[in-house]
Amino acid sequence: MPAVARSVATGRPVTLATVLDGPAPRGAALAVRPRADGSGDERVPPAVRAAAPFGALPCPAGGGSDGDGAADGTGTDGPAGGSDADGPAGGSDADGPAGGSDVDGPAEGSGTGTDGPADATGTDGPAEGTGTGTDGPAGGTGADGPGCAVFGSLGVAGVDRAVVADVCGGAARGFTGQRHYGPGGERCADDVTVFLHSFAPPPRMLIFGAVDYAAAVARVGAFLGYRVTVCDARPDFAAPRRFPGDVEVVVDWPHRYLSGTTTDEHTVVCVLTHDPKFDVPLLEEALRRPAAYIGAMGSRRTHEDRLERLREAGVPESGLSRLRSPVGLDLGARTPEEVAVSVAAEIVAVRRGGSGAPLTSRSGTIHPR
Repeated sequence: MPAVARSVATGRPVTLATVLDGPAPRGAALAVRPRADGSGDERVPPAVRAAAPFGALPCPAGGGSDGDGAADGTGTDGPAGGSDADGPAGGSDADGPAGGSDVDGPAEGSGTGTDGPADATGTDGPAEGTGTGTDGPAGGTGADGPGCAVFGSLGVAGVDRAVVADVCGGAARGFTGQRHYGPGGERCADDVTVFLHSFAPPPRMLIFGAVDYAAAVARVGAFLGYRVTVCDARPDFAAPRRFPGDVEVVVDWPHRYLSGTTTDEHTVVCVLTHDPKFDVPLLEEALRRPAAYIGAMGSRRTHEDRLERLREAGVPESGLSRLRSPVGLDLGARTPEEVAVSVAAEIVAVRRGGSGAPLTSRSGTIHPR
């Protein structure tokens, strides 16, 4: 399906649903993609707009579960009920680049070919209206769903609504595996078997300050599966030759670059500039944005001075509480490489909910279920 191919090529998350069995056209496909601006499409097909409520039908009183857990939130499949990944992979079952593309940035809002205007209307270009002729519940563009654009159809309006509600609403976002629905979209039935295949782009790591430590942090970040960008306003520092080949290097004022790029709840921000004229405006911007981790390098004296400057700039205490500084775990690190391991260890601990304590000091299971 062109919508899926374009989403993967531009590094945007998308879920492809395909009918495997049941009273629906076998092989029929539907793609659900979060909209770049987070809004739904105003041109909802009449067949979907007329359905009330939007989404899958609940089980009747006393009804059972289809055993999948995720579909109704009451099953016992654990992580499959929400996001099968614990961290930045955007809800995908893959923690790194395997789930998506290595491309982002400007393509996020524009796409390729005819995909730009389509994002404003929810139709993914003329190609989506061709093919089988069942490209959406309305028989055409198939753009619906709160905060999502939808392409194609599974051939049964109730199942379409159920899948869109589960993927776009979060119950099956990022999930890869089978789901079962009734012909009217009932979650407690198993008449129609649908296979969901979710693709997610790698999470971003934004490193500000192209110092020696940055090169080491960039290498570790890429190893962990992040798509790494290093930004510095000083051209002599932000020289691509100083960094691994798969790391994007940008020459720009850090706060200006950050204000013009995309972050989400999986993004990692590492501030290594160690200079108030860069740090303060950059952190003002960062602490207003979604991010999984915001860390800044510096001594404790530098940290206290930075906090005072940020307070004077109007950053509230709730924002300051998100800042991890001095950055990293206490490993006794000295070299750039050791510091990079310390920073990476803290990022993993935040991502996975770890304590950072030695395992020998703890009892019980190593990996809580």
